[in-house]
Amino acid sequence: SYEEPYYNPKELYGIIPKDRKTQFDMREVLARIVDGSRFHEYQPDYGTTMVCGFAHIWGYKVGILANNGVLFNDSSLKAAHFMQLCNQNRTPLVFFQNITGYMVGREYEERGIAKDGAKMLMAQGGSVVPKFTVIANASYGAGNYGMCGRAWDARTLFMWPQAEIGVMGADQAANTMADVKIRQLQREGKELTEEEIAAIREPVLEKYKRDVEAYTSTSELWDDGILDPADTRNALGMSISASLNAPIDDPHYGIFRL
Repeated sequence: SYEEPYYNPKELYGIIPKDRKTQFDMREVLARIVDGSRFHEYQPDYGTTMVCGFAHIWGYKVGILANNGVLFNDSSLKAAHFMQLCNQNRTPLVFFQNITGYMVGREYEERGIAKDGAKMLMAQGGSVVPKFTVIANASYGAGNYGMCGRAWDARTLFMWPQAEIGVMGADQAANTMADVKIRQLQREGKELTEEEIAAIREPVLEKYKRDVEAYTSTSELWDDGILDPADTRNALGMSISASLNAPIDDPHYGIFRL
């Protein structure tokens, strides 16, 4: 037997913002999914944009990693440590993605974001416990890989209806592609008006908006289906139950960059 969440899962409808760019606290999401709404958080004051901790779903102990913002050096290291810990004690991993990627910029590159991000990916790639992923909002760039996208063999990967997945956001992609075309025309000596720039940008934006939405992902079988957020708990419970019928191998990792 197991305990239902203290908070009603249907309250998720009021927690998820209509604007995908609006950040929301993943702890509020987890409280409507895990048994008894109890979540034992791991290192809550370190790497605060990565929420890690232990909980139970349908009575099964799981380790949860959820995004509360972009991945920095400390949040990447925290995730790597937590994944290794779960592998050592054979605890399945559940990922809740709302990620635009790893932090970029000179300051973070000097701090070693590439190296720390690589540690997180090494821990991800070496994990042997069952893994399950829910794309709860955004899933862009390398963040998709760090948070167990399809490439890292999640046993099940579900998307919520408003979720997006892609190399980058639609606005960013449209601006990048339009900028390439504009520079090409400028090298040919052509000066473009605002209307001509908009005419280049808008078709790219519209196409990219369609390409990144959850319905496109599901139509291409890049995931295992679109979930009503209120059904997430039961979908994960069934997935975890099925996965634990198979034995879990011993953890094996390559050499971490120190």
